[in-house]
Amino acid sequence: MAFQIIMPALGMNQESGKIISWIKQEGDPVSKGDILLEIETDKTTVEIEAERDGILQNVSAFDGDEVPVATVIGWIVAQGELIPSDLQKPSVQSQASTQPDTTPRKATPVAERMAAEHGIELHLLDRENGRKINKQDILNHLAQKQPHSKLILASPLARRLAQEKELDLSQIAGSGPNGAVLAADVASITPVQPIQESVLPQSRAWMRSAQRLTEAWQTIPHFYLERDIDASQLVAWREVVNQKTAVKTTYTDLLVKCVSLALIEHPRLNASWIDGKIIENNDINIGLAVAIEDGLLVPVIHNADQLRLTDISQQRQQLVERTLAGKSKLSDIQGGTFSISNLGMYQVDRFSAIINPPQVAILAVGNIVERVVPINGVAEIRPFMTLTLSCDHRVVDGARGAQFLETLTQFIQEPLTLI
Repeated sequence: MAFQIIMPALGMNQESGKIISWIKQEGDPVSKGDILLEIETDKTTVEIEAERDGILQNVSAFDGDEVPVATVIGWIVAQGELIPSDLQKPSVQSQASTQPDTTPRKATPVAERMAAEHGIELHLLDRENGRKINKQDILNHLAQKQPHSKLILASPLARRLAQEKELDLSQIAGSGPNGAVLAADVASITPVQPIQESVLPQSRAWMRSAQRLTEAWQTIPHFYLERDIDASQLVAWREVVNQKTAVKTTYTDLLVKCVSLALIEHPRLNASWIDGKIIENNDINIGLAVAIEDGLLVPVIHNADQLRLTDISQQRQQLVERTLAGKSKLSDIQGGTFSISNLGMYQVDRFSAIINPPQVAILAVGNIVERVVPINGVAEIRPFMTLTLSCDHRVVDGARGAQFLETLTQFIQEPLTLI
């Protein structure tokens, strides 16, 4: 049966995606797992893979096209198989070309621009029947709105100096007769130099990330729980693992393992808030916040609770490499149920993270630092780390969050129970 290729949605609020390039061309044979095309979404650039064997046919959107999500952009068919005519889609370009803009213009382009700049509603302006509003109409309207200016007494030389220095005479105290502004008054004023500014370029991904974080911050009732943890056993655990395996294991890998098992005992923190309902997730998929040039991405380690530590380390390394290279797969950034953000490698001691909706919690991990602490009445130096749990109060209350942190602390301080 013919298989549809659709523009995927990588987030709840994504409306469209842009086709960067087709790797396969119409008529090419493809195998399951082959890369068909690259698309750019509000989050990142991803590669779309073929989900079955066949021949690529009826490509309806092309390089550079902006396509709404869920739109069919091509088909994979078997040899000799036909696509039903009622299911074939016209190209994005042809759809656009069949819908020309026939809306009559009320004003000339210059008048429209001036009206927009000055906040003038065009439909409120008087005009003769059928005549377009022009530049002079806008100027006349602005002149009528200007208040009568107060007469400013100033000498001709003062006026010329003020004009040269771009100063407002009405803001200068005059020392002449009847308060007239003299040349000396103008000369004593030092113009304020404008602050030099430059607008930094912002990618589509950065803008979308900013929008999503703003929405998350404004709509999710965050609360935070902090806990300082003795990380002695975590440090020792990492050293032992790295001596036994060729794959480098990081503290993030160890925390993924600990968090995933703690979520088994506290499934409420692995839930989602969707359309006013608490949805319990059956899988435990841990997202890892990764900083890229264009913002932040959260690739996902799926079914982390079922993976060995070495598998977690391998997957984390591959995910981060693809993310930093801008070659994420669709599955890399979908399906997360809980997130970890670790800034310890940047020497950050503690911080609070913003929840990634529709998830209901995120764990912020700080740097491991040595502290002097009392142990059985004796001062000892121990490595400590600070964990900050951000929770969505619509789903998780303080007690549930604290219980999760307690279980997580036990796993971190007694890692032998996880092996």
